[in-house]
Amino acid sequence: MFIAMNRFKIFSDKETQFEKIWRERDTYLQGVKGFKKFNLLKSEKHADYTLYASHSVWDSKEDFINWTKSEEFRLAHKNAGQHKDLYLGAPQFEGFEIVL
Repeated sequence: MFIAMNRFKIFSDKETQFEKIWRERDTYLQGVKGFKKFNLLKSEKHADYTLYASHSVWDSKEDFINWTKSEEFRLAHKNAGQHKDLYLGAPQFEGFEIVL
């Protein structure tokens, strides 16, 4: 199994807008080979930002990589650049293979 995460620093006054975008967007993940689960996680609030992470679980790293090369991936991310004003810096990707 493989876990893919993107960490986002969202300006403190933009949290509601960020969550609304994620709640209403189509991720195009349902039916994608190897996809298991998705969560949007909210962490600590700092003085100028709140930390979020997108968290998806896959059967394998290969399934995740194949998704990143798919039409579904392009569709899910086609409007990503429209909301740069919400972010403090670029998202940070982290990938993990499950060992236990």
